[in-house]
Amino acid sequence: MNWISSLIPPRIRSFVSEQKEVPDNLWQKCTSCEGMLFHRDLAIKHNVCYHCGHHLRLSVADRLAMMFDGGEYEKHDLPKVALDPLKFKDSKKYVDRIKDAQSKTGLEEAITIASGKMGGLDVVVAAFNFRYMGGSMSMVVGEAIVKAAELAVEKNAAFITVPASGGARMQEGMLSLMQMPRSIIAVEMVKNAKLPYIVILTDPTTGGVSASFAMVGDVHIAEPGSMICFAGRRVIEETVRETLPDNFQTAEFLLDHGMVDMVVKREDIKNTLVNIIGILMQKDGADDVKEAA
Repeated sequence: MNWISSLIPPRIRSFVSEQKEVPDNLWQKCTSCEGMLFHRDLAIKHNVCYHCGHHLRLSVADRLAMMFDGGEYEKHDLPKVALDPLKFKDSKKYVDRIKDAQSKTGLEEAITIASGKMGGLDVVVAAFNFRYMGGSMSMVVGEAIVKAAELAVEKNAAFITVPASGGARMQEGMLSLMQMPRSIIAVEMVKNAKLPYIVILTDPTTGGVSASFAMVGDVHIAEPGSMICFAGRRVIEETVRETLPDNFQTAEFLLDHGMVDMVVKREDIKNTLVNIIGILMQKDGADDVKEAA
């Protein structure tokens, strides 16, 4: 012990020498402006950068809590299908990838079905989680979309999907691609019942998902800056032999070219949905949205 240590009172010495453990998730860097974001402030902004307005990806639980009145909703069980019909294995067994995804996200699959009130109006929501194997569309996801559509018809409710996906799940091969026409049939069930079908396009919406149920809505709402496309830039440029604009796969570009009806900030999506559903179903729920939120 040196002479400085001997002069410092023991209580102060212990306070200075103790190493405090600081959680590693208090701050997050914006993927657009690289500004540092404090986790509490970011949560208040619904994962939107308060420096540049960039919309970061949002978990399914947080999105559903933001959309439903009072954050209350009923979560529905997913249909049961064969877990690994092709016994697929690449560098890792498919069943092990599923277990890893479930452990990482705490979810059973890449999709969640929920129902409840939004501005006092009945809605059924099918939302994707990109963190679960890239939000890929599996047989379970296809069955879940069918179930959600049936639920919407049963409850006479608007049907809302929130895709965030890299496309069909390669580990299920053709069986995952078959979910594209099945999801279209599910949407037609809702439309035949004269109920609204609304799609909220989030980052990213690509592949077989964008080529099926994600692009046949009555109304398409996109979050700012979302990547929405079927194939990657390089594949398209090599196919058409042209250099494409830098922003040609963004929500704003698609809005300018008629593929998206509106680009809406995340904080305004619920109000927008309530107004649209109220008009389409000829119900007066829009005036109550602020009280119910």
